[in-house]
Amino acid sequence: MPTPVAEYHAVDRARFEAEIVPAGRPAVLRGLIDSWQLLAAARAGQLGEWLKTNASLELGQVWLGPPAIAGGFGFTDDLSGYNHERRMATVMQIVDLILSQREDDAPWAIYAGALPVDRHLPGFRASHPMPLLAIDREMLVSLWLGNRARTAVHWDLPQNLACVVAGRRRFTLFPIEQVGNLYVGPLDRTLAGQPASLVDLAAPDLARFPRFDAALDAAETTELGPGDALYLPSLWWHGVESRDDFGAMVNFWWRDGPAAVQVSPLQSLLHALTTTSGLPAAERARWQVLFAHYVFDDKDVAAHLPAGARGILGERS
Repeated sequence: MPTPVAEYHAVDRARFEAEIVPAGRPAVLRGLIDSWQLLAAARAGQLGEWLKTNASLELGQVWLGPPAIAGGFGFTDDLSGYNHERRMATVMQIVDLILSQREDDAPWAIYAGALPVDRHLPGFRASHPMPLLAIDREMLVSLWLGNRARTAVHWDLPQNLACVVAGRRRFTLFPIEQVGNLYVGPLDRTLAGQPASLVDLAAPDLARFPRFDAALDAAETTELGPGDALYLPSLWWHGVESRDDFGAMVNFWWRDGPAAVQVSPLQSLLHALTTTSGLPAAERARWQVLFAHYVFDDKDVAAHLPAGARGILGERS
């Protein structure tokens, strides 16, 4: 069964950079955003009013799931489509949709994810700084809104600080090594850009997905409340359950490394799959050696070449 995610209190940037990030493991940061005005509005029961007052009229995508899915957004059973609808709406309209379902015994599930705050909440970044990240760091800051809903287990390429503003959120996390036990869906037809598990965390079908039991043994879990944040390193699988009838979260996403490598390596994986599929086993094994040597070996494989003759093996700016 899952173990609790490690928890920290009163973390400053120095400790975050020296201890938490280098460990490469998820970390719960209790009370990290207690000073935010958006959090104060939520605690005062004025989250909807604050969002409506400060939001733009920019349209963003919202997912709408009928009561039958019980908040579990995903594919249809045959993987040919989604079990929900997708529409465009403003933040004001999304808030009204969520509030309209609060008293319903069988509510529609509502989920609006990754709404860029620069477009949807102008000025948010200036008034809600992230104390653990340098203000000039290149990052994507996103707003998430919804009611009781679940997202499928998936990974994200950037590092993430997920900050809960309203409602409780339960995270279930898996190291990347559990990929073989998560029964991942199509790589080139996804729910939201990243490959996702087909297993429903709320009711895993172990007869259909028996290895998922092993994944749970390697998992970590935590529940965040308003004011808490979760540090999630790159490529950690995670499923998220919003446990209340009005939830809000803000994510800070960033990547380390030079700008030249900011394109997702998932594209390389997809290309490798198409070019190596069907090769004889012996040839595939030889290509595995080449990939290990040129792509994943940390030593300087071009040290024997003059700097001007290294080509793609040289430093890239």
